[in-house]
Amino acid sequence: MKAKDISIYLLAILLFSTAGCKKVLNQPIEGQYSTSNFFTNDANAILAVNAAYASLTFTDASSNAIWVLGDVASDDAIKGGSAGDQADFQLVGDFNINPSNSAVEAVWKRYYQGVFTCNVVTDGLANNSAVSAAVKTQALGQVQFLRAYYYFNLTVAYGPIPLHLKVETPAEAQKPVSPQAAIFAQIEADCTAAAAALPVSWSGADLGRVTKGAALSLLAKTYLFEQKWALAASTAQAVDALGVYSLLPIYADNFRAATKNNAEGIFSIQHQTGLVPFQGNNLNVWFAPRSIGGYGFYYPTQSLVDNYEKSSSGVDDPRLDYSIARAGHPYFDVAFDPTWTSTGYLSKKHCQPLSEIPTNVKGDGNLNYQAIRFADVLLIEAEALNESGNSPAALAPLNRVRKRARESYLYDTTLPGYGTVPAGLLPDITVTDQSQLRDIIRKERRSELALEFHRFFDIIRYGATYANGVLSYKPLFNYNADKFFPIPESERQSNPNLGI
Repeated sequence: MKAKDISIYLLAILLFSTAGCKKVLNQPIEGQYSTSNFFTNDANAILAVNAAYASLTFTDASSNAIWVLGDVASDDAIKGGSAGDQADFQLVGDFNINPSNSAVEAVWKRYYQGVFTCNVVTDGLANNSAVSAAVKTQALGQVQFLRAYYYFNLTVAYGPIPLHLKVETPAEAQKPVSPQAAIFAQIEADCTAAAAALPVSWSGADLGRVTKGAALSLLAKTYLFEQKWALAASTAQAVDALGVYSLLPIYADNFRAATKNNAEGIFSIQHQTGLVPFQGNNLNVWFAPRSIGGYGFYYPTQSLVDNYEKSSSGVDDPRLDYSIARAGHPYFDVAFDPTWTSTGYLSKKHCQPLSEIPTNVKGDGNLNYQAIRFADVLLIEAEALNESGNSPAALAPLNRVRKRARESYLYDTTLPGYGTVPAGLLPDITVTDQSQLRDIIRKERRSELALEFHRFFDIIRYGATYANGVLSYKPLFNYNADKFFPIPESERQSNPNLGI
């Protein structure tokens, strides 16, 4: 979704709410929705699709708290800030989590609202002759992908969950949880259908809508989480074969407003500053330090910093300073002050310089959230090939990621020694022992995708031994008890048929 050009999605939400459809799935439904007087032409169908993108955005970082579940729960970041400020977010990091935790509630409500809006579209276009075939095909493809994305985040966060595939009556909505395998199967089906329906790319006012590559990428990631290694590898390779994605020469350009919507971004959640209705990236104010107008949350850990490689002469992986602010290095266009953070570090991803977003509009950022990057797909391919027993073939996609990282020195004039890659920095991997290569790929994935809200879900899918090891410093964490967040109290109260 291109926020600048599809700002009318809020209008669609308002239209739905007037018909009684604003309620999220875990709240009582008052009355029934009728599609007969809305899905009557192509323009309205597109409006409805635009509404289905709304739950993706970070226009309110507290109501889209996937960053808390994905990173604060992990070994990559802590909540930061004052102890009593957003205390529930800190409790997630401590694994002192009850079903009424605000972060746990927020993500559930946010993404089930997205599911609901997608179901409004699929219901409205079923057996519909008023909308043209071309618009119907692309509309269904978009919402099938979006529903798959929402369900992917929901099931990796909460495990077995209710599966809703239509706009339901109050009685129908009170259903038991489905096994995670059933949720993944639905994600597979939606991604497969979306990949068949969607174009390889969009242009003009439609730039930013989901594409065939996005659907295939999410399908590859779903196969990875299911440990369907051969399918994960071949599907990731199919994304590469589309010929439209490439790694940017400079890693940091993935996280700069001037270079967003680029060749590496497969699925970018769009934000635009200065619009009415509001469509800015609110993470900018949550993650920035208080002294320059931020809230001072979300501090990277020493463990994450230590994960980045150094050359034999002590030169750091350039992704470290592209991703993390630290002493001796500037925080964009101001000097870094170590007193800003209790860990000594700040995230630079999702934040912008004061020259772009000054303090008076700090919460109205201009950055997209890169939900799926081509680098992620290459690492999915590498991991899947290694786990399927083809470790030599895993080296090529893995080394493409490493090559881009080290060759930032050939393209970024701000790096010391620009024009020459420091000797011994991020050399190609030649190890083909499966166990050793597994550790290398996991380490690479952590550095490449750091602070992009994936880490906790990777930790859990790696299994109990890995998870209990890396999170051993969190005394309350137990893999079997904490691999999924609790289904929220609001859902427990409104749905007596959960079966949990």
